[in-house]
Amino acid sequence: MVSARRGGTTAALDDIQKFFTISEMPIVASRYWNQVHGNMPSEVEQDAEGLWTMRQLGRNMAWMLKCLQAGKDAGVVPPEAEMGQRTNFIR
Repeated sequence: MVSARRGGTTAALDDIQKFFTISEMPIVASRYWNQVHGNMPSEVEQDAEGLWTMRQLGRNMAWMLKCLQAGKDAGVVPPEAEMGQRTNFIR
């Protein structure tokens, strides 16, 4: 989640999420980009759509955590990591 002054920080959010994916971390999604807008907390409190998105993000995160715990309780283990190979396309 990011707090943004303008929509231009959407690229920053995308960059942050890419670090999660290359680390094989689950990402919790919402109904829109996980961000609110405002310079100050009082401005963020006026972002009705952003707050709606954050509430949905919270519900989705709680659901995912419950699913991960249920899987662990049922003996489901994460996939084994495979040793990767780097490809260099510069010949």
